[in-house]
Amino acid sequence: MAAAQIDDVPAERYLLDHGAELTKSDDKGNTVLHHAVLTGCSPPHMRTPLMYCVIGYVGLQGSCNVTKFLLSKGIPVDIDFGHGTPLYQAAIAGQDKTMKILLDHHANAGADINGKNTISPPLAVATGLGGYTNFIKLLLKAGADPNIPDELGRLPIEIAASNDCREEVEMLFPKTLPIPNVSNWSIDGVITHSKLKSEKPASELQINENKDLIKSQANNAFKRKDYELASKLYGLVLDDEYDATLYSNRSLCRLRMGDGEGALSDACMCRIMRPDWAKACYRQAAAHMLLKMYNEAHNALLDAQKLDPGSEEIKRELRKAEELLKTSSEA
Repeated sequence: MAAAQIDDVPAERYLLDHGAELTKSDDKGNTVLHHAVLTGCSPPHMRTPLMYCVIGYVGLQGSCNVTKFLLSKGIPVDIDFGHGTPLYQAAIAGQDKTMKILLDHHANAGADINGKNTISPPLAVATGLGGYTNFIKLLLKAGADPNIPDELGRLPIEIAASNDCREEVEMLFPKTLPIPNVSNWSIDGVITHSKLKSEKPASELQINENKDLIKSQANNAFKRKDYELASKLYGLVLDDEYDATLYSNRSLCRLRMGDGEGALSDACMCRIMRPDWAKACYRQAAAHMLLKMYNEAHNALLDAQKLDPGSEEIKRELRKAEELLKTSSEA
């Protein structure tokens, strides 16, 4: 695993030739392939990456050479010890290079490429983020439909055009059906149309007021225990505004809905944004508990206790995690 993190193929080959176990996992459920797709040239303190907490760490490059080597040696491309496949972890960490290698080796994405039953399709989200051109290429190659609008009725090509991403417009144009109200159906015509469309008499104050209204509606939905609606409303704001509190709130909604993976993903993003916030650790621990990952829950609660040593709630949950960890170990 250490060799995988620095993309050292000769060391990998030597160790495997001398009996190293190709499919062995560490105490976090990560195999050598998980380490390879996520790390590479990473600093020492990141050399045992947690499942989700590498999200957004821009220093991670992915060990492409070791990833290819391991797959050539027969490690299962979808190997998973209950903490996500290498493809899943690479996707949430933004590792487009190692993602492509895994997909070329027929990794199972296990997801609807067009985001059925989601607020916005993945292609619209990718164009809206800006700078995710490689992801757009991968989505189109995988069969994503560019004619599905986001929750505001905008097609991916319109979003790309409004963001002045000409390269993305050029990729999307051949696969997009003509838009009726775009008189000049060409790449330049789409860009011009989108710029004119975006010039609306809406001030920054009005935009912020709309966000505040959605947040208020989300909070009210949560109070009514309509966690699904609250989660979707928090997500609408998160599309434009990255906020640790909103991730914490949506994590709790997903927890109440029984979605442990979603709750954990949001909790980890919250913790990345505010590493000194005890509630972020507590949210992560709660998600781990739901997923019956008691050791990880215990560790997260220890971190929470360090940040807020006087919390009786954290102490109570820590005792519960210790009991469950002991019971699961005995079983």
